[in-house]
Amino acid sequence: MASSYNFKDTRLAKLDGFSVEFDQAHERADIILNRPPYNVVAMPQRDQLRLVFETLDEDVSVRIIVVRSIGEHFSSGGNIGGFMEASPEHVSKLAWNIAAPARCAKPVIVANRGYCFGVGFELSLACDFRICSETTLYALPEQKLGQIPGSGGSARLQKMVGITRTKDIVMRSKRISGKQAEAWGIATECVPDADLEKAVDKLVDELRTFSPLAQRTAKKLLNDTEDSTLAIAIELEGHCYSRLRQSEDFKEGVEAFNAKRPPKFAGR
Repeated sequence: MASSYNFKDTRLAKLDGFSVEFDQAHERADIILNRPPYNVVAMPQRDQLRLVFETLDEDVSVRIIVVRSIGEHFSSGGNIGGFMEASPEHVSKLAWNIAAPARCAKPVIVANRGYCFGVGFELSLACDFRICSETTLYALPEQKLGQIPGSGGSARLQKMVGITRTKDIVMRSKRISGKQAEAWGIATECVPDADLEKAVDKLVDELRTFSPLAQRTAKKLLNDTEDSTLAIAIELEGHCYSRLRQSEDFKEGVEAFNAKRPPKFAGR
């Protein structure tokens, strides 16, 4: 049964537009956007989201982090008026805050439905797994405001789908359906709207069966080698493989395999 997460950081005493729940039985923490109907992301909320990810990353009782929302839309984007009020220094930190899921060592799943625009899309792109419903519409609509994406959206998208499709999405503020996003490799999986929570739960349970240490290592390796040459990526992969060879989890995995039993990984 989920309960409210207890934060020690006083800056998180009152969360702005979202809440955090902890499900101890499934080693799962949920970050829940809760400003319906459109879950508009306020400027202070971005700083808090970063702090929450950093806090959950340090909590050994949390294995998997899920980002989801209340209502029929994930998020229509940011608070437009807040951009005009924020200082240039504050605005320059937007991408760093929204990149928190990518920096987090633990697997991060996002559940998308309905509108997933602007910073909502950018936050989702920074997560490891995007499970979307057939109602989902992804978009980076900043061109309609005379602006461009400012929290990593166009950069991450170009890595995923290439420059041609990214220009089509960004320069035309084009909306992409959940099914199209799955076909293009933006979404991990697209499911019927009624099955979204079930699909996320299933993925959480699957990820918990693997070694936490191996998962953290794989995520960091893949993130670190995204821009590297093939030779460097293979070299770094070899070093990571060698380190894991010395781990207790690898020893347990081999013993469990030979004994034909499920492994009991400890993350060491």
